[in-house]
Amino acid sequence: FNPGLGTMSLRTFRPTCLVSLVRPTPALSSRARMPTVSRIRHSHTFPPMPKSKAIDGPEQPCPPVTTEAKVRTALDEHDDTGGFKRVDAAWRKFVKKGDPEFPPEADRYHLYISLACPWANGCYSLLKMKGLEDTIGVSIVHPVWQKTNAGVDDHAGWTFKDPSDPPTPNQNGHGSFDCKGCIPDMINNAKYVRDLYRMADDKDGKYTVPLLWDKKKKTIVSNESTEILRMLNTEFNEFAKNPDMDLYPAELEDKINEAHSWIYPNINNGVYRCGFAKTQEAYEAAADTLYEHLCKADELLGKHRFVTGDRLTGIDIRLYMTLIRFDPVYVVYFKTSRKRISEFPNLFNFMKDIYQIPAIKASTDLVHIKRHYFASHPHLNFYAIIPKGSDTD
Repeated sequence: FNPGLGTMSLRTFRPTCLVSLVRPTPALSSRARMPTVSRIRHSHTFPPMPKSKAIDGPEQPCPPVTTEAKVRTALDEHDDTGGFKRVDAAWRKFVKKGDPEFPPEADRYHLYISLACPWANGCYSLLKMKGLEDTIGVSIVHPVWQKTNAGVDDHAGWTFKDPSDPPTPNQNGHGSFDCKGCIPDMINNAKYVRDLYRMADDKDGKYTVPLLWDKKKKTIVSNESTEILRMLNTEFNEFAKNPDMDLYPAELEDKINEAHSWIYPNINNGVYRCGFAKTQEAYEAAADTLYEHLCKADELLGKHRFVTGDRLTGIDIRLYMTLIRFDPVYVVYFKTSRKRISEFPNLFNFMKDIYQIPAIKASTDLVHIKRHYFASHPHLNFYAIIPKGSDTD
């Protein structure tokens, strides 16, 4: 355990869950009851971000483009059975020491994220855990998607807002959502994330976050979250305030990769396979797989504190980002209502355990999370009604 992560209480380990299948569970040693932990917040407490040196002078519009790939979002990605089938990220360069194209440098790179997106949120959390706020700038999009090229196509996606901007409705004019917690693009003055992809001459057509941007070359380095996590973990250590923090230690590499091989497709992406399914058969198959692997994770976390053992790693952050969204959003929105995370004793205590890490707590925003999901996809929730939910301790 790294004391630099802050005080983290030990969990009470209990037997595995029971959903639609019964698994024998080995006897577990009794543990002390977990002390009361701080309540997961539902409000914004983000400090103001310093303005970048790059914004001196008058604002410059994004350059026009003459060609653009056919636009799409994850909602458009399905197989022949109606099952959701996520397409891999298209931008896969890597910041690495000694690399002639993208070497690690202070104040060269900028990270565009959403507090609502689990993939982007994880990258932002790790950036804060490593103490890289003074090395890599950050912009945070508004949680509710907007039309990005109104009158030309129907694409809706991430937009930049200033916290002082007036509240905005969803793309169909329903709801009213303030801009608290947003940080505008002070590097390229983009209005939409789509503008950044245009600047980089993107040929893929899917305008996602996280997005790691090279200010010197004025292009995208990567939009693949797992690889951005690796870069933040290792390649900027000479600038980091916490260079000794290593969430991908070499001695646990095999265990991390093995855990990722079933946590990502069946849990992280599994909730999307439930929520974005277009047929009953695809939904039921996805739900069965999801709950089978939630049970597996719950049983695993009844044996040791973290996924790979007694040490926090990157796969723990990835799992947390799905768990924290599960009860407030996925249970209703993605129809994963068979059993809540609060009913899985070890998963629930693991989630609260990870939340105690200061950087995780500071970057978890349930307002942005709920607003994005419930207000960004009109065909799933036309009037952008946000469920009140319950306070969870």
